[in-house]
Amino acid sequence: MNPLHSTFIEHQLSGRYICNTHIEPLLSAYNTTVIGHSETGLPIYRICVGAGKTKVLMWSQMHGNESTTTKSVFDLLRFLQSDKSLIEPLQLSIIPILNPDGAKSYNRFNANQVDLNRDAIDLSQVESRILRKEFDEFSPDYAFNLHDQRTIFGVEAKPATLSLLAPALDKERSFNDCRNKAAQLAASVFQGLQSSSIASQIGRFDDQFNPNCVGDAFQSLGVPTLLIEAGHYQDDYHREKTRTFVFDAYVLALQAIGTSNFSDFSIYHSIPQNKKIFFDYLFRNVHYVDRGKEKTGDVGLQYKEVLNSNQIEFHPVFTAAGDLSKAYGHIEPNCENLEPFVFKIEESAQNLLKSLNL
Repeated sequence: MNPLHSTFIEHQLSGRYICNTHIEPLLSAYNTTVIGHSETGLPIYRICVGAGKTKVLMWSQMHGNESTTTKSVFDLLRFLQSDKSLIEPLQLSIIPILNPDGAKSYNRFNANQVDLNRDAIDLSQVESRILRKEFDEFSPDYAFNLHDQRTIFGVEAKPATLSLLAPALDKERSFNDCRNKAAQLAASVFQGLQSSSIASQIGRFDDQFNPNCVGDAFQSLGVPTLLIEAGHYQDDYHREKTRTFVFDAYVLALQAIGTSNFSDFSIYHSIPQNKKIFFDYLFRNVHYVDRGKEKTGDVGLQYKEVLNSNQIEFHPVFTAAGDLSKAYGHIEPNCENLEPFVFKIEESAQNLLKSLNL
């Protein structure tokens, strides 16, 4: 998509752990304002770019442990400093970390253990009110809701490296002019990435309507809203490769908006639905012990992401056993020489990997 992307990577941001202390040294390069403070008093920043007619609101790390889209936001900012043509017709309001408390603790929730993406109606949390105030005052023509999805999602037999969605605006999941525009925007990203290495690894996220979800709420209020979910790419658990595809998605979406040149609506429905079909490790046809009984079948492990000394560690945890023939593993070791093993607790999963020199 963009062979020069490496030129614009913000190298001061890397890995999965991204919080205010990581982005604050970068903010002086941009038109940055503090638009409020989190439940514990951490600043919530907004970056404004461009002075064009068409307004786009973007927010990332609504869930504090979903940081890939934030890295890509700063890659985009560097790119926009060098390519004025893309931003000329646009005006961007970007909230790079909406949930700084969750980001600091590497937590999905805010300091009150509330999922901000289930707070669109009640607006019970200060972060939710800050986003809604920015939405009301900025009055965007488009909104980008930026997230990470878990490694469990796949598109057929491949990981879902990127998932897109034009969120539903009602329980019937109907389409009006607003949602049609969001779907065409998603289609533009999907079509634009067909020449990339993830052409077959782009999914469509589930569109079940939830009025408490911010994307659904904004769509129902008449603002075309695009959900972008950063996912897993092969051997890329720190999502440094994925960030490049998210960057490409931003550029494609902004190009479509800026030029009013969108892909056909029908392409949106050709995007395959992503599904929960992956384990991080999948051991096929192994002997294992479950509650004292020896069994033969498949065993799946998922990583639990743990913050330790400002680094994210990946701890394998036993997740499922039995017939997992319809599932896939990002890693599928050869298990021919595996002896019977007790799969019960996290330590057992770690010992299993050690026994296989993984």
